[in-house]
Amino acid sequence: MDIKVQSVHFDADTKLLEFINAKVGKLERFYDNIIGGVVTLKLEHVDNMENKIVDVKVLIPGNDLFANRSAKTFEAAVDLSVDALRRQLEKIKEKQRNI
Repeated sequence: MDIKVQSVHFDADTKLLEFINAKVGKLERFYDNIIGGVVTLKLEHVDNMENKIVDVKVLIPGNDLFANRSAKTFEAAVDLSVDALRRQLEKIKEKQRNI
């Protein structure tokens, strides 16, 4: 799967990029027809500690899936986003089985 990572107004380090590729890449275990993914990392300047925002878009035939989560760290936000996308992929797979 081709995963593109974009960081807005900062440069993500190699360790974070490897973490994102590993986590998002695991989604292929739940759905075979994933074309690619786009991950956007944003840092919001607010008083709230949960200012790391991660948008993950998974490209599949038909509709694209999207998850947006915020957390104290980018790693936690990626974990939450991947969990949400995993549930979406399982629902799609279940619907395809029932057709």
